[in-house]
Amino acid sequence: MSLRPKAEAWGYKPGPISETRAASSAYAAGSLLTVGHLPVGDVAEILAATARLEQMDAAERAGLLAGRTIALLFYESSTRTRTSFELAAKSLGATTTLVSDKSSSIEKGESLKDTGLTLRALGAECIILRHLSSGAPFLLARVTGLPVLNAGDGMHQHPSQALLDLRTMLIRLGRNGRVEFSGASTQVSEARPGAPGSVAIDARVLDGVTVVITGDILHSRVARSNAMLLPRLGARVVLCGPAELLPEEALGLYEGVEGAGSLEIARDFDAALRGADVVMMLRIQKERLAGFDLDLAEYVARYQLGFERLAANCPDAVVMHPGPIIRGLEITGEVADAPQSAIEEQVTQGLAVRRALLARALGVAV
Repeated sequence: MSLRPKAEAWGYKPGPISETRAASSAYAAGSLLTVGHLPVGDVAEILAATARLEQMDAAERAGLLAGRTIALLFYESSTRTRTSFELAAKSLGATTTLVSDKSSSIEKGESLKDTGLTLRALGAECIILRHLSSGAPFLLARVTGLPVLNAGDGMHQHPSQALLDLRTMLIRLGRNGRVEFSGASTQVSEARPGAPGSVAIDARVLDGVTVVITGDILHSRVARSNAMLLPRLGARVVLCGPAELLPEEALGLYEGVEGAGSLEIARDFDAALRGADVVMMLRIQKERLAGFDLDLAEYVARYQLGFERLAANCPDAVVMHPGPIIRGLEITGEVADAPQSAIEEQVTQGLAVRRALLARALGVAV
């Protein structure tokens, strides 16, 4: 069996901003299906709204989506993403309903289209979708006409994870000044100077920052989304892993994209770590490894992030992981719990960013 997928299997390759805006317009305003359709100005707007929502009184925040209905449609298991979207919606006053493939007519063979139309008929105004098939959110957005937020589709994309990862990096790296965007046509209102979590966003906000993403890149929608977003903001992104889990085709994720950053592949983890500002570890996705012959002992020896390896190569680097963590495999418990670990902070930022995404999806200005 070939371990190298066709280049297009690595996901959508965004073209110029004008083209991606046109593609986005085919779906309901406020949808977030891929970071490939998200101009830097929109990233700035989302993070600006995130900061404003954080600064807002909880009672005021709770009225923003009062009377609105949001459906969570999950075909795969989830803890962080599902819970944070649900808590974010409820903190804004929305009514939520959860539909999973384990406890609905999906179990009886109902199609995604019919499930989506049923939710719309029941009053859902926005659908948050996690699905095992790449491209499913695009289908759901097209057939329902509702704003759809992609909570992870197969091995394709996880846009909200990339945004929360970005916010975590900016805060941990001390790049949290005023919220603004200096692009040609987008102006974002400024948060209170010095407000916690506010960030200055433009196409060079991550200039000089090296982000090393290591692990099962082949099956990771998180890696794809970050590789498509972070270089557009100036970051040098290094994908690291064995050839079985990181084909050379991964470089195609950044082809034809305007940005000041770069995307590279490395096989030597220790060499990749030298000079890293951020180290993002990914778990081995055993559920997607059918037919793969991977020596886990060798993998641990070459690619596990342990304290000695971290201290020897990049002792001050921010350590991240989208979860779930497999302690003792891709990362040791000592590193996961170390002061430079931002893993729990990523979860907290997920709640904050997803509030902003829900307000955006339902057309509520904050």
